[in-house]
Amino acid sequence: MKKAGILNRHLSGALAELGHGDGVLVCDAGMPIPGGPRVVDLAFRAGVPSFAEVLDGLLAELVIEGATAATEVREANPAASALLDGHFPELTLVSHEKLKELSAGTRLVVRTGEARPYANVLLRCGVFF
Repeated sequence: MKKAGILNRHLSGALAELGHGDGVLVCDAGMPIPGGPRVVDLAFRAGVPSFAEVLDGLLAELVIEGATAATEVREANPAASALLDGHFPELTLVSHEKLKELSAGTRLVVRTGEARPYANVLLRCGVFF
């Protein structure tokens, strides 16, 4: 049994399958999930687990070379906007509609229980060497 890191077997296994350039969408409970990507749904109740908790856990285990979020997060969700800016100084912003289009090409979607709007980010996996 693992003693640290991500304990959810479905999420841990999905992360182990990711490679350089793969996309991972970390999304709130309301984000439409496209058909195609593998989905690990962590949502339990509204707000649980939070976007911040899940993002922090993923960033502890993944190498990320880029991140994209919706422009709308700036006004609609200042807390998520500040969190993303803190983690990704070179955050790319696109419209929410464009983010939904881009999410169709991801390898993995991780749905949180976040109940605040636009708490979504598309991560691009890097390589550790």
